Amino acid sequence: MKKVIGLVLACVFAFDFVAVAGLGSDKTAYIGGTENQIKDGTEGRSSARDDKQFVFDYKGGHLEMPYDQIDDLEYGQKAGRRLGLALTISPWLLLSHKRKHFLTVGWKDAQDKQHAAVLELGKSIVRTTITTLEARTGKKVDFQDDEARKSGMGGI
Repeated sequence: MKKVIGLVLACVFAFDFVAVAGLGSDKTAYIGGTENQIKDGTEGRSSARDDKQFVFDYKGGHLEMPYDQIDDLEYGQKAGRRLGLALTISPWLLLSHKRKHFLTVGWKDAQDKQHAAVLELGKSIVRTTITTLEARTGKKVDFQDDEARKSGMGGI
């Protein structure tokens, strides 16, 4: 009986971690925007390494945003409670926060049509993505609030 309870608890614990794990720290997810060919919530990788365009690569395609056509950059974050983890491990985890990092990019295509994409960035790529986009576009990122500014610029 103890083995069965232990197995059930191990399964709940493992599945709970998967459920709250969220986006990997070096990944990007397309949350929404004007790009109908990308399903909301699609995960992939973003890169600002190309000297001509910011790219979001995902399974089945890629989205290119030329730096010289990007006209809007905004960064914000959302903090959520870790309810699932707290229920299975410790109620003290309700006091911890999981931050989500959102970058909104606006740009015009070759036909002068405005586009927008809201991307969730993994925590390890936030600062480099913001800094590189500012350098390559010549635009400053608008931060939604002071907390977002501190997080996005590493406490600066």
